Amino acid sequence: MSTYVYGITDGERTRLPEGLTGIGEPPRPVRLVTDSGLAAVVSDCPEGLRPKRRDLLAHQQVLSEAGRKSAVLPMRFGSVCDSDDDVVQVLSRYAERYRSTLERLSGRVEYNVKAVHHEETVLHVVLAENAELRALAEANRRAGGGTYEDRLRFGEMVAEAVRSREAWDADLVRDTLEPLAEGCRTGPESGGWFLSLSFLVAEPAAEVLLTTVERLCRAHPQLDLKVTGPLPPYSFVDFVDS
Repeated sequence: MSTYVYGITDGERTRLPEGLTGIGEPPRPVRLVTDSGLAAVVSDCPEGLRPKRRDLLAHQQVLSEAGRKSAVLPMRFGSVCDSDDDVVQVLSRYAERYRSTLERLSGRVEYNVKAVHHEETVLHVVLAENAELRALAEANRRAGGGTYEDRLRFGEMVAEAVRSREAWDADLVRDTLEPLAEGCRTGPESGGWFLSLSFLVAEPAAEVLLTTVERLCRAHPQLDLKVTGPLPPYSFVDFVDS
């Protein structure tokens, strides 16, 4: 049976909780495969593995447990070797690189911050900042709503003003939070938010980051900042596959 790999960690410091299970139905027991002072956190891999919610959550939970007392290099979901022996070969081949990255990430966690706007609030903000928009809105109001072309022009101008505000607020969030972290990576783009940033922080410094996020939201009520973490530092591992 093939071997599913969750992550790589320090072989001398890592201890897994008794009875820890991972992916699969029924869940497969998790174990350590060690070599060169490193440990791969693994389990047997079920046939026909797919990224189902249950298995994605199990992958995350195993990494969280493995990383409680030492840094862990998280593998992507679906990382599989043919056997435990193949895992040992990978640990031996890349031992120096793995140890260097573990040292860099020791005591660090990742927080992801996504930014969206409170729709009604940001509309008030852009109107307050743009005299031309206010004048056009007033003209349309006096004309009983204005013509179709007037309403279309107004809508296009509002949309452009909101996009400009998104860019301004994205710079604000990045410039405020990035100095508080040891690393910052941009997350994938999506229609659901206008900014996604992942921050690498030492665990004792996490509270400063979280407090600053709250302060940003209070000072700029158009901002809705969604924080996810602490997480294993997925975004700051430059190599996770063999």
